[in-house]
Amino acid sequence: MHSEKSLIYVPPQENSVVKVVDQPNPSPLLASRPPPRRPLQSLFSSSGGSGSTCSGSDIAIPPTVPSLALGFSKNTFTYEELSMATDGFSDANLLGQGGFGYVHKGTLANGKEVAIKQLKMGSGQGEREFRAEVEIISHVHHKHLVSLVGYCISEGKRLLVYEYVMNNTLEFHLHGSDRPTMSWPTRLKIALGIAKGLAYLHEDCYPKIIHRDIKAANILLDYNFEAKVADFGLAKFASDKNTHISTRVMGTFGYLAPEYASSGKLTDKSDVFSYGVMLLELITGRLPVDMVHSLDESLVDWARPRMVQAMEEDYFRELVDPRLGRDYSHNEMKRMIACAAACVRHSARRRPRISQVLRALEGGVSLEDLNDGIRPGHSRKYHDSYTSSDYDHHKYNEAMQKFRKMALETEVHTSSEYSATTTEYGLVPSTSCSEASSTREMEMGKMKSINSFVGSRLD
Repeated sequence: MHSEKSLIYVPPQENSVVKVVDQPNPSPLLASRPPPRRPLQSLFSSSGGSGSTCSGSDIAIPPTVPSLALGFSKNTFTYEELSMATDGFSDANLLGQGGFGYVHKGTLANGKEVAIKQLKMGSGQGEREFRAEVEIISHVHHKHLVSLVGYCISEGKRLLVYEYVMNNTLEFHLHGSDRPTMSWPTRLKIALGIAKGLAYLHEDCYPKIIHRDIKAANILLDYNFEAKVADFGLAKFASDKNTHISTRVMGTFGYLAPEYASSGKLTDKSDVFSYGVMLLELITGRLPVDMVHSLDESLVDWARPRMVQAMEEDYFRELVDPRLGRDYSHNEMKRMIACAAACVRHSARRRPRISQVLRALEGGVSLEDLNDGIRPGHSRKYHDSYTSSDYDHHKYNEAMQKFRKMALETEVHTSSEYSATTTEYGLVPSTSCSEASSTREMEMGKMKSINSFVGSRLD
């Protein structure tokens, strides 16, 4: 059981950073009462994806700068203290940079290591992302979500201060050059951690929170390879009154759900699709889009027929990462393949909830529950469940091919804080002069360019 945290509302002073501090847990009697309707006061509890609460009924969008009133404690830091923590935001402490800002590692006066994200000056879109992150992260707390320590607004400067997660990203460990093969137990552990974090956002918070940019580069790992979902800059609140949100298409190419990429309709099932792509990465060891060998086939397209074969014939060789050999649990692999297949269905309404996926990965429910009661390999309908659609997915594939081609012909800049040589919140990846690693870096670089292109062109 994780400890509960509560936030006490004290208006922060301008030019300061505010921190979340632990408060004593309320008594069971008090905790059972409905929360008073006060501005921006809420109670949180953490769980493995079910049973926790995240009351958002009194959530308010932060007012425009220079002041942001959020429910934090009175303890503050000045901008100068943050500068001192990072040695003047030195290059030596630079973890990553992107279209919206820079991330530096810092050590606070009490010795706590943090990651400080500073927005570039004069970026209107960056300012919106800053306000979104402050609004959302300040209202959530979970073991598998990156914690916000505080924020700073000082003479136009805007900074977010996060906990520092020491062991880099899933993308780095799974796809980085010269990395040791990630073991199967570690892959499963990471998949479960991500699902728990998403289940908290989707089902334990009200209103539910849709992340919108679930990808391997946004999954941070500690030294025990516990996963933490990071980068809430694109996240959106979704009320129960609306089945979907129509919004500008943002996110990462290769992870975008078809209905979201083609129409801008956003639901929690959009995150489920992206999670399914990450499961395929863990299963196959492949990148979401192969920009070197095939511009016309995404990882999902490549994996669909192989997943059907795996489930119908119990034959995994064509799908599983060859680096694993046979060093994995057959039953656990089968469950993950079934979960990935269900998550990346073309039809959003036929994808499971993330809590269903979590229970299936843990072995708590049968695989038939993910497939409308059909036992894998015993009906033609099972094959159809992964290939049928309630929209024209051929048009979607054609549109995605155009985006690939146009992005490669257009000089664009990445909108992520990750780059080929630095990674946000983590260690600097190793470099290699070998042809294989150069190809991998070029492939990942092209993917990041496409991400920025899709976000800027699909208004």
